[in-house]
Parts: sequence; structure tokens; C-alpha cells
Amino acid sequence: MPDNPGAWLTTTARNRAIDRIRRERTLAAKTRLLEVPEAIEDEMEEATFPDERLELLFTCCHPALSLDAQVALTLRTLGGLETAEIARAFLVPEATMAQRLVRAKKKIKAAGIPFRVPPPHLLPDRLAAVLAVIYLVFNEGYSGRGDLAAEAIRLGRALAGLMPDEPEAHALVALMLLHDARRDARFAGGELVLLADQDRSLYDPVLIDAGRASLDRALALHGRGAYVLQAAIAALHVDEPRDWAEIAALYGELARLTGSPVVELNHAVAVAEVAGAEPALAIVDALALEGYRYFHSTRGELLTRLGRHDEARVAYEQALALTDDGPERRFLERRLRGSTA
Repeated sequence: MPDNPGAWLTTTARNRAIDRIRRERTLAAKTRLLEVPEAIEDEMEEATFPDERLELLFTCCHPALSLDAQVALTLRTLGGLETAEIARAFLVPEATMAQRLVRAKKKIKAAGIPFRVPPPHLLPDRLAAVLAVIYLVFNEGYSGRGDLAAEAIRLGRALAGLMPDEPEAHALVALMLLHDARRDARFAGGELVLLADQDRSLYDPVLIDAGRASLDRALALHGRGAYVLQAAIAALHVDEPRDWAEIAALYGELARLTGSPVVELNHAVAVAEVAGAEPALAIVDALALEGYRYFHSTRGELLTRLGRHDEARVAYEQALALTDDGPERRFLERRLRGSTA
């Protein structure tokens, strides 16, 4: 106990106040060099980002990098995905993705890109990358890692809360919830079950209702983006019976919007249900997706329907060459046997 507690407290308080003033002056000086107003820094820390991982996502997705580089680097550093997993998501060889990651890191270092939280008015500039990261994390989890899928849904909901007027944020939540609602029906006895054969009693009605509510919110905000279209398609897939004509139309619009050959492949699947395998195969054969296993498995299915079994067998063998061990590989092996029967 000090001899004079009152004086000791006064002196200690004064010294603490002086230290705080010095720290704030130092921060202000450094902040001016970074051209970020101090008030924005404080606001970001205290109000804008209640979720730390979402804050890190926005920090990592710097617009000085290309969108693909932002997404890939964030998946690697924050999402915890391996280079091979990221390469699979981008449909490129692992060596190519490794080179992209190295180049992105070098650019950050050479350009002196600061690692800091963006102010609120810059968040929309990074939204596309953040949405892509969250959805790719979900997709990786949907393939088997339930912890990743749950984390992606949590981040998506946090993002929708952070940016409540962004329809694509609500649409992404809807898309993930509607997909996750079918999780228990996707496998039976450890084997993959096609959508048409799934036991709908295993669908989660709570997740479906929540997904539809998020989709309604996105539509109320006049959303017309890629995630809104995907969520609308996912909502139609949980209906019985499914409206394949509407699904095909939505996929056609999504393909026009994104220019993605993977989307066009899904469009072809829907077209097969509406107009038959012949026009669907014409769409598939025009796509440059030789390194994508679902391209070959889709061709195998369409060729089988057309009775072209020799060609179907080759397509399934090509799909198998791109598929690791697991339920998908066993499914393709069964398809291959069926195509030769």
C-alpha cells in the first residue's frame, strides 16, 4: 500500500493518460500516412464488424488483386483450404494455382498493399470476392466436411446482417440453406444418391423455410444477380414436382449473366429433362471442360440415354480418371457398368 494512496492514484492516472495521448498521436500520424481517417478506424473496430472472421475476409480481399487472386489467396490463408482443393474449385491444375498464389503474394509485397480493414464505403468493392470465398468454402464442406459448410452459412448470415441492403448477400444465404437442407438425403449407406432418387422426407423443412425467406428478401431488394438466380433454382429443386422448364430458363439466364461453362453444363442437364438428350448433348459438346469430371459424367449419362454405349463408356472412364476414391467414384463405377450392360 503506498504511503499516500490518493497521490499515487493521481500520479498513476496522469501517467496512463499521457501514455494514451502519445499512443493516439502515433496512431493518428500512421493513419494519415495510410490515408484512412481515424474516425473510420474506430468505427470499423467497434461497430461495423461484430464477426472477426468476416472482418478478416474483407481485409484479405483487396481490390488491387484480380478477383480470382483475391478469392484464391483468401481461401488459402483464411479458409484453410489446400492448394489442390482451391485448384479443383477453379478448374485448373494444382501447379497453376500454386503459381497464382505465389504471384499474388509477390504483388502484395511489391506494391506495399496494406493489411487493414476497409472503411464502410469501400465494402461493396470487395463484396464479390467475399461472396465467392464463402460459397467456395461451403461447396468444399458440402462435399463432405460439414464443419466447413456450417462455418460458411454462419459467415453468410453475418454478411447479410452487415450489409442488409445487398440482395446477393441474402441470396447466398438462401442458396446455402436450400442446398444444406438436402444434406441427409444426398447419401444412403455411404453411397451417393441422385437428386431424382433422394428421399424427400429427409429434407430439413426448417432450413427450406429459412432459405425461402432469405430468397424472398433478396427479391424484395430487386436482386437479379447470379446468387439470386442460383437460389431460385435451388428453391425449385426442393419442389415436388420440379418445374424443369423454369429451371432450364433460369440456368439459361444464369449462363448469359456469368458466361460460365460450368453453368452452361448445368443448363444442359435441365434441357435434357425438357427437350431430351440430343439437344442437351449438343450444348455439352460445345463446352471446353475437358479437365472437369462432371463434364465427362454428364456426357456419359446423355450418351447412355441415346443408346451410344461405347461412347458413354469412354466418357465415364474419363470422369473416373479425374475422381478420387469415395462415393462419387463408386457411383461412376456403377454408371460405367450400367453403360456396358
